[in-house]
Amino acid sequence: MRQNKKRRTHNNARRSKMRTLVKKVLDAKDKEQAEKHLKEAVSLIDRLAVKNVIHPNRAARKKSQLTTHVNNLS
Repeated sequence: MRQNKKRRTHNNARRSKMRTLVKKVLDAKDKEQAEKHLKEAVSLIDRLAVKNVIHPNRAARKKSQLTTHVNNLS
């Protein structure tokens, strides 16, 4: 039970960090800043998918959505 609790809190913190980075990408006003945040977010999303914190398909979908958003910025 203790190990489960420790892992859950660790995973929740990682998921929270992912959500924060996603928001930073979506809230960025200029393309340069958005690309900088996108690089961080994609890196974290990939790590979370490899460690099974999030599902690999969800990771792919998130990365695709964020990349599309950044590419549409002017």
